Amino acid sequence: MTLKVKNRSLLVCDCEQTMDIDSGGLKSCFAATGELTVFSHLCRTQIEAYDRAVESDEPLLVACTQEAPLFREIADEKGGRDIIFANIRELAGWSKAKKKALPKIAALLTAATHHAEPAGSVPVTSQGICLVYGAGQQALDVAEALAGRLNVSLMLSDASDVMPPNVVNVPIYRGKITAATGSLGRFEVTVDGYAPAMPSSKSELGFIMARDGASSSCDVIFDMSGGAPLFPAASRRDGYFHVDPAHPAAVAKAMFEISDLVGEFEKPIYVTYDESLCAHGRSGKVGCSNCLDKCPVSAITPDGDAVAIDALVCGGCGNCSAMCPTGAVSYAYPRRRDLIGRTQTLLEAYAKAGGRKPVLLLHDERHGSALIGAIARYGGGLPANVLPVSLFSATQTGHDFLLAAIAAGAEQIIILAAPDRADELAASQNQAALANALLAGMRDGEEERIRLVVEQDPDAVEALLNEMPKVTAAKPLTFDAIGSKRDVARTVISKLNETSAKPLELLALPEGAPYGRIHVDTQGCTLCLACIGSCPVNALADSPDRPQLRFTEAACVQCGLCRATCPESVISLEPRFNFASDAMTPVVLKEEEPFECINCGKPFGTKSSVERVVSQLEGKHSMFQTTEQTNLIKMCDDCRIIAHSERKDNPFAMGERPRTRTTQDYIDAEAEARKTGKLPDDFLS
Repeated sequence: MTLKVKNRSLLVCDCEQTMDIDSGGLKSCFAATGELTVFSHLCRTQIEAYDRAVESDEPLLVACTQEAPLFREIADEKGGRDIIFANIRELAGWSKAKKKALPKIAALLTAATHHAEPAGSVPVTSQGICLVYGAGQQALDVAEALAGRLNVSLMLSDASDVMPPNVVNVPIYRGKITAATGSLGRFEVTVDGYAPAMPSSKSELGFIMARDGASSSCDVIFDMSGGAPLFPAASRRDGYFHVDPAHPAAVAKAMFEISDLVGEFEKPIYVTYDESLCAHGRSGKVGCSNCLDKCPVSAITPDGDAVAIDALVCGGCGNCSAMCPTGAVSYAYPRRRDLIGRTQTLLEAYAKAGGRKPVLLLHDERHGSALIGAIARYGGGLPANVLPVSLFSATQTGHDFLLAAIAAGAEQIIILAAPDRADELAASQNQAALANALLAGMRDGEEERIRLVVEQDPDAVEALLNEMPKVTAAKPLTFDAIGSKRDVARTVISKLNETSAKPLELLALPEGAPYGRIHVDTQGCTLCLACIGSCPVNALADSPDRPQLRFTEAACVQCGLCRATCPESVISLEPRFNFASDAMTPVVLKEEEPFECINCGKPFGTKSSVERVVSQLEGKHSMFQTTEQTNLIKMCDDCRIIAHSERKDNPFAMGERPRTRTTQDYIDAEAEARKTGKLPDDFLS
């Protein structure tokens, strides 16, 4: 029976003996039964073994990614099979660690079996309407070359050296793009100096009817103008190609890629948004703007008291998710629980296989995988204890995940980022600093365990990984990554604190941390309760029975909306983490005796507030000169309305309604008239 990993038959190849993989040693790392054969040429001379495995109709785990296209093709010819692939060569096997890398190989294979919920997607349609924006003859040549695949228009930023074509294959205009919005399939541009070329142009292009503020739409933009990009973080804008015209290879590569952007596509939804958790604003006042400030592509815009995220513009950097204090914006590629679950699986398998002192290397596929490949091919490979975790974006991780990884057994974490993403690193720096502050506080100021490394030199990265500082061994903790971002973070932080040498009750945090309490100057507070209405996370509440302001510290995200809303300016913030159980329980910040209505006795308002208003208005204001007028202040809403309606000077009172006369009224009037002699006795005759 073939050895199985998570119910998948395992096929391992040492890639023509370029990796030192002992079948018995690797089998012992799994502590599993079954036979394990280490092939050397599985993709070529030993392909029959793969054929037999595919024909068995069992789920497969193949320890090779280089030849995955070939293996998939063979499987498809046999009707398709459930097959996943894992890279053990560049990540572990090609290393001077040799057999010491077996625990890491076992961990990588086990983690590959972790199933993640697929992200959602949005449809994108491009009809191939292309705008080429550039200068001179080079731009015209590119436009004409693309015209065979796309519906091209040419916008010349400079037409001085353009030779008028004998046959006009593309419409030619002159102008300067002053604004651009949108993404693949829905770009909008605004152009100043917009002018079409004259058909009669002879030795040089002539243009007519120039005008400013012209607008147009297109599906893709090929920008070779040589100026600043039309969009921030332009490389993340789908359908927009900003190319240096001085580099022919880059121009050719972009031409090849843009020509394929015709048809219908599915774009992943990188983040999800729950407006009910958002702390952006209340009643027009802004509290939290982390996602707006940190989005490099401007995919997030204010939308009243909430925000709006354009999934078609979003580039998936994850800054918004990392910085969101409530979890209203949450990364979905993969989701938090899946990423933490995969990391837990990786670290647990590594420890079970005998691995020690694990260091997580978080990297993106584009930048990090290339560096790791270079280290494996031309250097000594990754150290045996460095466990790489590939992400779509290395900047997607918040302090919740970083601390969860430490709790799961990682002794240190390296976040490897690309220098060309320098404008996207503020969120990662903030979250790494917050996680380090929490760890240092709980562990008596130890050295930082989480580092952000911005590097593109593989030799420098290899040297850094081989010279990692020693830190105290961390014992893996058991926890479930369920609930919101704050639920996961508080669970992990509490567990880390419980296992520290000296568990803390309170830990001061740096300014801007999403944990803490508020202070209320009770002398100046009037219990107007405006702060309660402004709190987006229900950290503040009142009491239905008496004038009272209550606060739950565990819910507070330090957004500052209560401080901004308070009319008396008596609220201040204190960032800290309260480990005590009372952080979960509402505490009373201020309460007063209620004032009882002088008519019905119903409590309303606070005694001090009513008495203060009376003292300021009684006899000093034209509307409160008498006791009757002042008593209105001392009544509840219902009694005050009744009292107003019963006043003689009520301007809304109607005249007295005349009484309806009846037959008895006439009889009584006649009797009275006869008694007084005002009616003759023979009246009826």
